[in-house]
Amino acid sequence: MGRAVGEAPAGTRSSHEATLRRQAAREPGARTYARALPIVPVRARGLTIEGADGRRYLDCLSGAGTLALGHNHPVVLEAIRTVLDSGAPLHALDLATPVQDAFIAELFRTLPPGLAGRARVQFCGPGATDAMDAAFGLVQAATGRRGLLAFSGARHGVGAGGFEQARGFEAFVGRAGGFEVSGRTGGFEASGAARMFEMPGQAEALEGAGNAGAFQGLAQAGAGQGPGRAGEFDRPGRALDAPLTHLPYPQDYRCPFGVGGARGADLAARWTESVLDDPRTGTPLPAGMILEAVQGEGGVIPASDDWMRRMREVTAARSVPLIVDETQTGVGRTGAFWAVDHSGVTPDVMILSKAIGGSLPLSVVVHSDALDVEEPGVHTSPYRGNQLAMAAGTATMAYVRENHLAERAATLGSRMLTQLQDLTRQFAVVGEVRGRGLMIGVEMVEPVGVGEAGGGALGAGAGAGAGAGAGAGAGAGSGGARGASVGFGDGSDRSGGGVELVMEPQPAREPRPAAPALATAVQRECLRRGLIVELGGCHGNVVRLLPPLTISDEQATAVLDRLADALEAVARSSTYGDQQRHRQAG
Repeated sequence: MGRAVGEAPAGTRSSHEATLRRQAAREPGARTYARALPIVPVRARGLTIEGADGRRYLDCLSGAGTLALGHNHPVVLEAIRTVLDSGAPLHALDLATPVQDAFIAELFRTLPPGLAGRARVQFCGPGATDAMDAAFGLVQAATGRRGLLAFSGARHGVGAGGFEQARGFEAFVGRAGGFEVSGRTGGFEASGAARMFEMPGQAEALEGAGNAGAFQGLAQAGAGQGPGRAGEFDRPGRALDAPLTHLPYPQDYRCPFGVGGARGADLAARWTESVLDDPRTGTPLPAGMILEAVQGEGGVIPASDDWMRRMREVTAARSVPLIVDETQTGVGRTGAFWAVDHSGVTPDVMILSKAIGGSLPLSVVVHSDALDVEEPGVHTSPYRGNQLAMAAGTATMAYVRENHLAERAATLGSRMLTQLQDLTRQFAVVGEVRGRGLMIGVEMVEPVGVGEAGGGALGAGAGAGAGAGAGAGAGAGSGGARGASVGFGDGSDRSGGGVELVMEPQPAREPRPAAPALATAVQRECLRRGLIVELGGCHGNVVRLLPPLTISDEQATAVLDRLADALEAVARSSTYGDQQRHRQAG
């Protein structure tokens, strides 16, 4: 498909502009995507959106990861029409219906084997935050504990129980498990053990340690607990006022320990163990640990499979339920049906939303039957029985499974990452390219100065199209700013053996300062070229690609070409171009 079409007729432009003016006048300042993406979609199919002004765009936002099959996929539309034409109820609360039964059956076909045989499925309200709230209340009720462990850079919803964790601190220096650590991170601060952050209204840190052999039930929750002990919620089942402890999330470019790779992940795991086991400066045994196998809003940061297995071992040994947030990573996005499939980890709780509804609002908590202790009426919502979303979700999951789209995401994602690695050589404003499957991030940084690697905003070879050959076989690529080497490895057994890019990090160097203004400029330049991208990261400096799993090789090439073109335009912008010319003249 060609690039965005040119000028639209005057009447079309005027309708488009009038709609945007009315939105700005009537909607509050809280609106988000509409500010960066001033478009008025009127038609959409697959990867393509057409605006009211007649322009066409390649959509690599995909409803913030909601559209696994892209816009208006035929199987999704057919599933919705079937329900509408059947006379079935569209709203059924939590009553059993044939549509719900089919959804659960398809979901169970895809679950990790260790969970599928003993799973329970809880339908929540329409959004991921509803599922977060339900999951947190679930583990609190099952264990009789209150605190929660989360990781720097993560964002798990924004409601009362869904804690927003994207905001953090710039640096930390401290001790954990007997070793000194110091460095930079996007969302973590510690002195001694990890700091405990407490939600408003809860000043006490609980003292109970819990049972190391099994989850503590509510009947056992009273012993050893201080004021505000577990079980005493403001409203039954609500995860309110829970102390929240942030832990370092392993990453390479901005490793909190300054080392990256397997060593950095090992230090992060040791820190976690120290926080849990230190009786003086650690944290009381929590109700649960929540993590993402690939952080999405945190800046597309994949955790290593070894670290994921280590967290499973750490939590299992201490009877702490492990909650895995698959809101963005699920339904084939990372190259396996669920991101936990890469590591073979079986979580106690999975939080599912976005793609699980096939483009319509739906959220689900899947959990082990060992945690099934809550009373009826907990986490009620009138929207649990969204029949259209269940039908669309069933069709989406079945299509992804039957057409091996997870394997396709692994293979095509590896090719795209290989091509994108060249950007770290071409443009010094690109600090790192990373991702897994079709969940890809490009971190924008302040350019290096003359005499440093890259030679300013433009590095050697600037101007070459990054997307050339994206649909061809992948070859060795550059490791980018940190000198990582690129190779290939087999996909996991459950992902069907798709080819996956494996990054072997080399010793880290000091990362460049984050450049959110440059990321915003890249997003704007992409839109001018007919490409819609998202921004993320703790500093808002990561350009994110979330294309539908149905993207073709030719479309992938077009996406990468437009992105490279936008990056070059920003790197050559007057601000940095003039700065570079001034340095060279001096």
